[in-house]
Amino acid sequence: MSSEQSVQELFRTADCVCFDVDSTVIQDEGIDELAKFCGKGEEVKRLTAEAMGGSMTFQEALKKRLDIIRPSVSQIKEFMDTVPNYVTYNVPQLVKALQDRGVAVYLVSGGFRCLIEPVADILNIPKSNIYANRLKFFFNGEYAGFDENEPTSRSGGKGLVIKRLKEQHGYQRLIMIGDGATDAEACPPADGFIGFGGNVVREEVKKRASWYVTEFQELINVLTPQTK
Repeated sequence: MSSEQSVQELFRTADCVCFDVDSTVIQDEGIDELAKFCGKGEEVKRLTAEAMGGSMTFQEALKKRLDIIRPSVSQIKEFMDTVPNYVTYNVPQLVKALQDRGVAVYLVSGGFRCLIEPVADILNIPKSNIYANRLKFFFNGEYAGFDENEPTSRSGGKGLVIKRLKEQHGYQRLIMIGDGATDAEACPPADGFIGFGGNVVREEVKKRASWYVTEFQELINVLTPQTK
């Protein structure tokens, strides 16, 4: 059995699947879209590309980007009210297919919980199954930083979340799906990693993934093999 077939078999029999959010479950990078909305788009996009390529620590990149944007509570609210979430094609069908099989589905993201909760609602994923970063604000609503205690705020954080999930729930076959370096490095402790390039292809991630897909239909097909 090839390494790709091994990951496919793991996925087919998984008891837990963790999805990255930005450029995986949704088509864009949430922090880039927020930056654009706040008039800081180009500066932040450049830093995101560097971070996703693995050239600086995730926390370093997150802090630098947020220090540029400094979003207020009112800006976040306006952003959420006016900018739609473009969910990647076939994600709702894939999540439903997994949940119908009794698979636990989580969103594990270096993005912001406040922006991810509406996505979880679209996908019928409970909010308790979101692991993401929390923004902090002063009483007047101005930006005050982010919660550095959240494991997803730093490099290796997704792996830590997965380790805790396995310890708490006893998952035996946990799969991580994502487009970035922080997703690839979460395996292990994830039992398998599926690289996703449907929104953006990152060559480093493509190299590290035993199974790399550009359409979620490929995953749905593995769950529901066609009968002749």
